[in-house]
Amino acid sequence: MLGIGRTGWIEKNTPECGPLDALVKPLAVSPCTSDIHTVWEGAIGDRHDMILGHEAVGEVVSVGSLVRDFKPGDRVLVPAITPDWGSLEAEAGFSMHSGGMLAGWKFSNFKDGVFAECFMVNEADANLALLPDGVDIASAVMLSDMVPTGFHGAELARVQYGESVCVIGIGPVGLMSVAASALRGAGRIFAVGSRPRCVDAAKQYGATDIINYRDGSISEQIAALTGGRGVDKVIVAGGDNDTFIDAVKICAPGGIIGNVNYLGSGDYVKIPRVEWGCGMGHKTIAGGLMPGGRLRMERLVSLLKYGRLDTSILLTHRFDGFSHIEDALFLMRDKPRDLIKPVVMIESD
Repeated sequence: MLGIGRTGWIEKNTPECGPLDALVKPLAVSPCTSDIHTVWEGAIGDRHDMILGHEAVGEVVSVGSLVRDFKPGDRVLVPAITPDWGSLEAEAGFSMHSGGMLAGWKFSNFKDGVFAECFMVNEADANLALLPDGVDIASAVMLSDMVPTGFHGAELARVQYGESVCVIGIGPVGLMSVAASALRGAGRIFAVGSRPRCVDAAKQYGATDIINYRDGSISEQIAALTGGRGVDKVIVAGGDNDTFIDAVKICAPGGIIGNVNYLGSGDYVKIPRVEWGCGMGHKTIAGGLMPGGRLRMERLVSLLKYGRLDTSILLTHRFDGFSHIEDALFLMRDKPRDLIKPVVMIESD
């Protein structure tokens, strides 16, 4: 990111590695809609000559003197969120906000990201995880952000077995919210989206009903299908600030709305007063940044290793070679109808 609305290639010095840190070279990376919000919407403010990217699988190049569990040559999973684990926020259970709100998100926010020949991972022992043998590298890149963010939506909504769930937005994050809801035992799962590729994937991940927002009001369609009751839980994984209007309308009293959508513009979120029970409908709205760290990566990769989750369904576009990172980024910006997620394989360079 050269500045708001501008990207390009630049030369930078190799990042410094502290005693707890590791230097990693990428083996596979993927651009994220967050990168698009950052560059073309200026969602986190202006950034100059900042390397983008926060989704990668890599190989350790070197480690600091106090790193115990990783060594050069190790293939590792790199989470998008790399907290400072000794912070007060981490002790309070909100490591993703260590050092301030959203400050556990360091790559392409406060420091250079992973779209580089080498990048630094803070607190390597706490923030990296070994890539198990036999796990596909391209599929594993989805564990950096798409899987943990989508799964966090289901966690925030506290999806329980047998409940009805509506996932609004079925891009890669929303698809992982559908998958997480199914894994947590949800009964009926509504998936809101219109692109055929995403609709097919949503069905593969466990959606029982598809709501096409182009066919009319989301809330009216859900009301018609549920006898006016609505759903127990809502996960917002797409849309904009006004999406909360429908989310509140379709959420039954006592329900929970879990938001993992990155709201990149606007100043306020709209909450419909009457449908919120005039403020007393016991409809909880929870929004959170995904947790990061090693333990979460190890648990999530076990889902791939043992066949509980197939993230290859997300990978619709593949590029080979470091120079194609920009092509993948622009593809994510332009979002053709057949896109779910691109991946750039760098091993071949």
